[in-house]
This record gives sequence, C-alpha cells and structure tokens, in this order.
Amino acid sequence: MRLAKGIVIEKEKTFGQLKFSALRREVHIQNEDGTVSEEIKERTYDLKCRGQGHMIQVSIPATVPLREYDYNAEVELINPVADTVANATFQGADVDLFIKADDIVLKGRPAQPAGNPQPQKNKLEILDLIV
Repeated sequence: MRLAKGIVIEKEKTFGQLKFSALRREVHIQNEDGTVSEEIKERTYDLKCRGQGHMIQVSIPATVPLREYDYNAEVELINPVADTVANATFQGADVDLFIKADDIVLKGRPAQPAGNPQPQKNKLEILDLIV
C-alpha cells in the first residue's frame, strides 16, 4: 500500500526545531542489468528533531546539491511529505514511514532552485565594475 501523494506535514507542529547532523547515505540508480550505477537518485540526511524527540531521516532529490551544513546548524525543510510503505505478513503488515522534502535549507534563508544555483561574482568581476 502506498499513499498517492503522501501526507503533507505542518512543519512547526510536527518537527519543532530541526538541527543538521550529517549525510546518512546516497541512493544510486540501478542499471538495466541490476548493477549499481554512479548516478545518484537521492540523498538521505540525519536531522535532530526536537518535536519528535529523536533523530529523523529525510530524503532529498539528487538534483539538489549536496548539503554540508555545520553540525547542529538550525535548518528547515522545504515542502516535507511523509509517506508509508506497507508489506503484508502472516500476522498483519509491517509499515515503514519515511520523509521526503524538496530541500533542506538553513533556517531563515530562502531556498535556491534545484540545479540552478545563483552565479556568484568573484572579486575580480566586482573590481572590474568599479573601475
């Protein structure tokens, strides 16, 4: 069983304060022959979640650049959705819950579009504009 669009989450009530911990894993795409390719499908991060009282894992698409924030930096999720996967067993079902989001950003900073980061001018370009 899968929920068609997942469960939309009210961030503040569900998570409270979120703090960045680390990259947990990268999920790679499988080739047609079943071998693992070098292409990354998504990245999963560990976040400390005050609202839940424990560490949570959040998956972000690979189109978003690798997030390497300072340990314990306060972050927020962009468009988080909870989803479930249920597998039937002889005594009922095993249900796993997972969280996906469009991005993880530092609290109070706007997200940049995935795969389209804003170009930053270096010091030489700025000096050229002044002269």
